[in-house]
Amino acid sequence: MFRLKPKVVSLFLLRRFFISFFLVMLTVCGVIFAVTFVERISSNPDAWATVVDTWIRLLEYIPMFLPLAVFMGTLVAFYNLTKSSELIIISGTGMSPFQIARPFLLGAFLIGVFATCIVNPYSVDLSTSHLNGYQLKLVDNAIWLRETSDDGFMTARARGLNINRDKNIVFSEVMILTQGNDFKLHERITSHRAVLDDNGIHIDRAQITDANGQTKTQSTHVKTKLTPSTVLDRYLQPDQISFWKLPGFIKNMNAVGVPTHGHLMQFWTLLFLPLNMMAMVMLGIAFSQTKQRRNYSFGVKFSLGILTCFALYFVVNLFNALGNTGMLPPLVAIIAPQIIIIAGACMFITSFATI
Repeated sequence: MFRLKPKVVSLFLLRRFFISFFLVMLTVCGVIFAVTFVERISSNPDAWATVVDTWIRLLEYIPMFLPLAVFMGTLVAFYNLTKSSELIIISGTGMSPFQIARPFLLGAFLIGVFATCIVNPYSVDLSTSHLNGYQLKLVDNAIWLRETSDDGFMTARARGLNINRDKNIVFSEVMILTQGNDFKLHERITSHRAVLDDNGIHIDRAQITDANGQTKTQSTHVKTKLTPSTVLDRYLQPDQISFWKLPGFIKNMNAVGVPTHGHLMQFWTLLFLPLNMMAMVMLGIAFSQTKQRRNYSFGVKFSLGILTCFALYFVVNLFNALGNTGMLPPLVAIIAPQIIIIAGACMFITSFATI
């Protein structure tokens, strides 16, 4: 009697899952890329700049539709296996739905790890290299910087910023006040443009007003311990910080007493993204269960699955809101929805298999 080897079956199922997942991702990414390209073409100087801008925005959208893509990929894979009778043959070897699910769970876990460890850092690095003031959390629609040193105080205000090719920050509409330890004003510096690098703030054609009210125009250099990385860290939102940098950033924020609920939520979300992917696979397998007397069409199952995903999206957002406000511990807010989805899917699969 011919008997399939479990390892061969697992590799076969894993390959079918990845093929279905990549087809779904290619379709979804293609649609989003085309729509975003048309939307952004009027905001960029040429086609290549529009492509770069669209690619950055597509990477930002991936965390939003990745769980849905894993779910849809699972449905498509099971539909193709059922349509070709391959799933019947595999089930005839004595494999239970949970044994069949193992390769899919492994594939989902690998997708989650890849998204967390590689896609997220790459996306963050790419987006922050093209950063501007509209993407930051600003106070009074402006960037405020203050530094204390042995010589006194330095306060700076800018209307916007950009990142140049050298990874330095270019401020626009800048005003800098320098004061002594007695809080008396030494200089007031204004300029349309200033560049911050690791050696300080460089300003061309600055208007400098001294304590006596005398004004002159010249190039100047303001010494400061601020660097482009420290400035960005102060204003970056949690999703604009790489997964690998979040633990150190959270530690530094806790040391100075700054709330870190949002950053903890982002860290736990990325850390448990593989669990999220596995939960969506289990949900997809639950919707893929079928018998002759319950042979609903693929279109009906697909539609019901999509509606369920949207409902779960609101539930997950509710838990995220509770975690961001501190009403729930961030770890609980992230894990609880995934455990609920996995438990519900397992209960459905088990009850269906015993009918």
